[in-house]
Amino acid sequence: MATKNVNKQQKLTRAQKAERIKAAEERERRAKEAAAAKERTKKIFIVVVCVILVLALGLPTMGLALFAGA
Repeated sequence: MATKNVNKQQKLTRAQKAERIKAAEERERRAKEAAAAKERTKKIFIVVVCVILVLALGLPTMGLALFAGA
């Protein structure tokens, strides 16, 4: 009877360990996904800022060149 109780306790411990490992892997996966999303957002922001700067500097320059020629 005592061996059944000990054996059941060991199985429970193994199940708990497996569950903890699974939870840790899930947390790690979510952290990687969040980091990737953050990096994507940062790249998009940089591209948008660059486009705005190009337009802000290019349009007045083209306007001056157009009116200076007329």
